Amino acid sequence: MKAELLEMEMKKRISLELRNRTPVQVAELVVDNCRTSDGEVEGLTDDFKELEFLSMVNVGLTSLAKLPSLPKLRKLELSDNNISGALETLSEKCPNLTYLNLSGNKIKELRTVEALQNLKNLKSLDLFNCEITTLEEYRESVFELLPQVTYLDGFDQEDNEAPDSEADDDDEDEDDEEGAGPTGDCDDDDDDDDDDDDDDEGSEGGEEVGLSYLMKEGIQDEEDDDDYVEEEEEEDGAGVHGQKRKRDPEDEGEDDDEDDD
Repeated sequence: MKAELLEMEMKKRISLELRNRTPVQVAELVVDNCRTSDGEVEGLTDDFKELEFLSMVNVGLTSLAKLPSLPKLRKLELSDNNISGALETLSEKCPNLTYLNLSGNKIKELRTVEALQNLKNLKSLDLFNCEITTLEEYRESVFELLPQVTYLDGFDQEDNEAPDSEADDDDEDEDDEEGAGPTGDCDDDDDDDDDDDDDDEGSEGGEEVGLSYLMKEGIQDEEDDDDYVEEEEEEDGAGVHGQKRKRDPEDEGEDDDEDDD
């Protein structure tokens, strides 16, 4: 009963990952950390012919014998399983692999890796935490056996790290932002200069208006004082010569009428 439940677990996981799609509509499939009953691939069929990326990390695999034909598969993640050999199945079922991760498996000998020679498009191979990595001249031997491989465990033969496309994209974005910086700063400086000019003009204009206003006020005050003095003098003279006042417009009208008569 327990074995049946474990068998159903991997199949159920694949069924869930389909998400109402048919196998032919799936290009990527991740079933990490599920379990199989006998260490074989279960639930995958030849109907997954459009699959390009498959990840089966830590699923208890000991063999790849039941791996279906996946002609379009490019990347295969098989780390943290118990695979120890029979890797020739990969070249038969997945002939177009470019990336293969076998880290954390039970691969011990170079002849086991030699079975990957028929994967002509294989560019990157990971064998981290496999016993084979403890062999003397491990890297040199693997590169010699698999001349098509460019990167082993993330580095080429000259110890250059494999490029990270996502990191390259981030660098380009940062360069674009840095390039745009000076232009924005210049615009801000120009705006500040314009604001300063406006403030200066406003200040000069304000001073001019203020002075003119004060001068006009001073002139008006002087005229008012003169009128006041003249009126006092007229009042003083009225006691001697008689009262003297300004002629009203009505009086002027009456005089004109008399003249006409």
